[in-house]
Amino acid sequence: MTENRPTHLSQKEHWNGRAGQVWVETQDILDRLFKPFEDHLCQIVQTTNARNILDIGCGTGSTTHATAHVLEDRNGRCTGIDISGPMIEAAQKRTYAGKSRPHFINADAQSHPFRANSFDMLISRFGVMFFSNYVEAMSNLHRAATGNARLAFIAWRSPEANPFMTTAEKAAAPFLPQMPKREPGAPGQFAFAGQYRVADILKSSGWTNIDIQPIDVSCALTESDLMTYITHLGPLGLLLPGMTEEERTPALQSVRAAFDPFMDGTTARFTAACWMIQAQAS
Repeated sequence: MTENRPTHLSQKEHWNGRAGQVWVETQDILDRLFKPFEDHLCQIVQTTNARNILDIGCGTGSTTHATAHVLEDRNGRCTGIDISGPMIEAAQKRTYAGKSRPHFINADAQSHPFRANSFDMLISRFGVMFFSNYVEAMSNLHRAATGNARLAFIAWRSPEANPFMTTAEKAAAPFLPQMPKREPGAPGQFAFAGQYRVADILKSSGWTNIDIQPIDVSCALTESDLMTYITHLGPLGLLLPGMTEEERTPALQSVRAAFDPFMDGTTARFTAACWMIQAQAS
């Protein structure tokens, strides 16, 4: 439910259209929701000597800014790259109190002409699953990495392991027969669900010492944030604006009721089942 899945649109068109704008509008909610993953990546950065880090698929820049703060004491720099113009614009507008403000690039990391050997670490919080060609993308990122660079990114495990993420679309399906079905392995939220596939992609792209470990992270949303999340993000959020009020009301009632098993008072709680994926450039 954290993606607004494109149908006939290219990823560039998709993320520079309504989907990108919705992520900007829900930026605060998503930042709070995914803060544990941001913290996890920053802890990994702290264990390294990296000074020039690339944040892949940086979105509105929360993780980029957090990483830049980690690099303050070592006079380092964090660069964020994302295909979405609206999200990069939002990232650039963030207040930054440190001395080494992060840099942002509005481009597709799959094809952007990075200078070779530019980054000694590459990270991503849910930003690597949307490329049209994964080997091409990871090969391009490998060329941008120094010889001893480290890669560390977080991706979702399977839809089955993340029922919270598919609850809305399942509950809304009877009301929205036009909702596109998820295609296993296609660019999107769960594209990296298969650990062996991910390992093959990285190996084919030149990465070595590949380590893929499951992580389970506790997440929470207030009921108010949950409703915003439901109505703005995911396949349902993409289709709701095209529904009449008569269609929308029963659909939302059904969807909200489907989240009752996750509610703890006025807070929705769930476990995010993800992969922590790491590798070396050589």
